[in-house]
Amino acid sequence: MKPAERMKIPRQEMPEQEAEARAHNFQEVNLGMEDGCAQTESERCLRCKDAKCVAGCPVGIDIAAFVSAVAEGDLPKAADILYDANVLPGITGRVCPQETQCEEVCIRAKKGTPVAVGYLERYVADWARENRKQVITPPPPTGKRVAVVGSGPAGLTCAGELAKKGHDVTVYEALHKPGGVLLYGIPEFRLPKNIIDVEVDVLRQMGVKIECNVVIGQTYTIGELLKEEGFDTVFIANGAGLPVFQGIPGEDLKGVYSANEYLTRINLMGAFKGEEADTPILRSTSVAVVGGGNTAMDSVRTARRLGADPAVLVYRRSRKEMPARVEEIKHAEEEGVKLDLLVNPIEILGTEDGWVRGVRCIRMELGEPDASGRRRPVPIEGSEFEYPCEIFVEAIGTGANPLLTQTTPELKTNKWGNIEVGEDRMTSMPGVFAGGDIVRGGATVILAMGDGKDAAAAMHKYMMNGG
Repeated sequence: MKPAERMKIPRQEMPEQEAEARAHNFQEVNLGMEDGCAQTESERCLRCKDAKCVAGCPVGIDIAAFVSAVAEGDLPKAADILYDANVLPGITGRVCPQETQCEEVCIRAKKGTPVAVGYLERYVADWARENRKQVITPPPPTGKRVAVVGSGPAGLTCAGELAKKGHDVTVYEALHKPGGVLLYGIPEFRLPKNIIDVEVDVLRQMGVKIECNVVIGQTYTIGELLKEEGFDTVFIANGAGLPVFQGIPGEDLKGVYSANEYLTRINLMGAFKGEEADTPILRSTSVAVVGGGNTAMDSVRTARRLGADPAVLVYRRSRKEMPARVEEIKHAEEEGVKLDLLVNPIEILGTEDGWVRGVRCIRMELGEPDASGRRRPVPIEGSEFEYPCEIFVEAIGTGANPLLTQTTPELKTNKWGNIEVGEDRMTSMPGVFAGGDIVRGGATVILAMGDGKDAAAAMHKYMMNGG
């Protein structure tokens, strides 16, 4: 097919649950592409000789090759290409912001819409999960032992890449199930738990050992992993799970949650099941969430599913500056979430017995750009108003939990408590590497995975060169 003919093919849509139905359940919103639809979408690829999309992928998937394999109807080949570069394709096909990475640099985007790389990645990963058993051929063992701290996207990716090279890998997870932020931070309606379980199980088949309920910094220190437990290298990927609050009056009221606690109770502990679950969660018909990122969007859409009407998202900048994915904003509005933009909370209001009854806000206008490059929000004097609400969720970011670093003073950290690393992702401690949110601060799943992959390559080189 000639490029001119390919350019005439419109981008294929992803089937979705109807908005009215999905606003009241936790089933997956996006339903996946049908075979014919995926084939048509793959034919939109122009087969560029210099495929920009590959460079746009943090884990280096040969996107052009896997899309071509889909077009040829060779799904086993497409799956092999995916899994060769990415140990978690069913996850990234659902939550990776392809629109700002591989799809953003797609040549088709210059004169229309890019190839739906994310949809095709999910399609191939789901096909592989349902239609073929992963055949794992263990490589020759190197005799080297690696400890990975944290089973989120960075840790799992690093573990998988090192297992492929024959290293003996043990992942330590503080919670009772592996998955990290994939499990507790992303709702079921965006990333079903069974997808995480299956992809973690593939890593186990590759020889990766996972020990849960182990808190590094308490159960073991980094020094003990190296000296007493006999590991040759350590990769720290414990994330940035410390809640950040605005510091406004009323944050001690009952009914105020950090997004971390709110989503963890619901996602990991099943609190949305009501009386069936041991972990309670407050339910209310009026919930306000502050923030503009994906975590804020996940929180307010979750509140909507738990019966909130209104479920209001308050954000101090305009829609253009919202860091949340465009698709998530669209889905939220379709589900009945109200966005109140250029608004900032200044006080949480309470009842006499200490429960949230509302939030006082002030309207904002955008001034000059700040350090992030986004225009700085400036309060408009005299524009204060109140929202009635019984639950208030703060989703304005996360910080580095100091538990691990406090027990390892040799680790150099920056002013925010994040671990500093060199270009090879090694920390100030020889043999200790780090990546993901504990280095970057809050970032995306795929950037954390890129860190894990880069660190694995550096760790392999370090160990095999006698480090």
